[in-house]
Amino acid sequence: MNASITIHRATADDAQEVAVMVGELLAEIMNAIGVKAFNFDLDETTARLKDFLNNEKYFVFVARSGNLNSAGFIALYESYALYAEGAFGTIPELYVRPTYRANKFGLHLVSQAKSFGVSRGWTRLEVTTPPLPQFDRTLAFYEREGFAISGGRKLKVDL
Repeated sequence: MNASITIHRATADDAQEVAVMVGELLAEIMNAIGVKAFNFDLDETTARLKDFLNNEKYFVFVARSGNLNSAGFIALYESYALYAEGAFGTIPELYVRPTYRANKFGLHLVSQAKSFGVSRGWTRLEVTTPPLPQFDRTLAFYEREGFAISGGRKLKVDL
């Protein structure tokens, strides 16, 4: 399939469509690792995303194929750190539906994220991938797009 690609910045009107893709992404991750690592509720995710978008806490770009079907999305949020010399962006989610993965939709979404980051004055973009063999292709994709491993491990504690 060779599809034309359009990308637009999501608004609250796109929230349910993006939330559906978030559910697909989380299901794919859980299937790959064999663990129910996420709790997903479409209505809650849609409401949360609407709030994030309306308050500009979160920036989402949606990729569409030539027939206007949603092919994927990339989400970004702004962070601040002294080590990063100011504001920078983090990619918490990037998802391209399987039927579109060979058509450079991911490349175009990352390119859009880089351009957006430059327009916001960010010093860098950061992304985390699980250090598991199931995600070697994901790591290779980001490395092809200029991302470099910067060390460390991502840790969390529930509050």
